Amino acid sequence: MTAPISARLAAVVDALPLRPGLRVLEIGCGPGVAARAVASRIGDGFVLATDRSARAVAQARAGSAAEIGAGTMGVRQVAAEHIELEPGEEPYHLAFAVRVGAFDGRHPESGRQALVRLETVLVSGGVLYVDGGSPLRTLTVGG
Repeated sequence: MTAPISARLAAVVDALPLRPGLRVLEIGCGPGVAARAVASRIGDGFVLATDRSARAVAQARAGSAAEIGAGTMGVRQVAAEHIELEPGEEPYHLAFAVRVGAFDGRHPESGRQALVRLETVLVSGGVLYVDGGSPLRTLTVGG
């Protein structure tokens, strides 16, 4: 059984501008709860859940077998500052991160590196949404 979504994560997912067909990147997915909620809202879109932790990635994969099997979700172990598209992988329309040190001020150098990497992973005009607003704030990617 997968964990239910917390009120805080539900508010974050509700605040994202989701629509069918979007490609969404989650940075710091933990056990994948938010990514599964996103997958349920984007129809034939796709969400890639990433985390630097092998344990978190294993939990996300275990709890997301249905979404992975349906082709609406993938899980990858990678740090935010090292993220890149794999050969043939399409860029993402938006990214989001909740409680990720690279974006909340705990690890500013990692955050700078991650924003540079996101410029190559998101479509032109793609946006990174980060918790800490009401409930989200945006970070400029590129430019």
